[in-house]
Amino acid sequence: MDRAIAVVPMGLGHLRQVLDLGHQVFDTTTKPYTSWSLTAVAEHLDSPDNACWVALDSDRVVGFVLGSMEFEHRDDWAYLEWIAVAPDMQGHGIARRLVDVCSEALFARGAQHIVTDVEERNGASAALMRRSGFVPAATVTLLVRTNPETPGDDPLPPIAKHDLVRRGRLSLDHPRR
Repeated sequence: MDRAIAVVPMGLGHLRQVLDLGHQVFDTTTKPYTSWSLTAVAEHLDSPDNACWVALDSDRVVGFVLGSMEFEHRDDWAYLEWIAVAPDMQGHGIARRLVDVCSEALFARGAQHIVTDVEERNGASAALMRRSGFVPAATVTLLVRTNPETPGDDPLPPIAKHDLVRRGRLSLDHPRR
């Protein structure tokens, strides 16, 4: 990579670009409980955890990670909840740098464990997390009951073969189609 990408703490001035990048890369239809919103970003930014970081190419946000010291009411567990890298900047190690700096900040705040979740079909994010020292610890199956009044309404849209990876909460992929 011929340009320097700085990884810095996320500030209020980054909010619009982080929100826009998330809207660009997160497909919130993949998992019904996934939501990307101003509130999701603002809650992380407002926490004292110093676990929100952005990757900057000059003044352009090309990636971000949002973490917190809040996971299931445990004071010693942290949560790496959101990470994204702009499609044109992938493959340069930005996501790994973001995961590492966020993890270091969370461990410095007292985390004994950091939890993240990756949608099953999101192979790129799962590989990133494994390379970053995360190991599978639990499997959760999302069970869906469809309203019988709306037959034929598929609760989870079919995924094309080329979409089997890089979709979901931890997204390192192309914009939504």
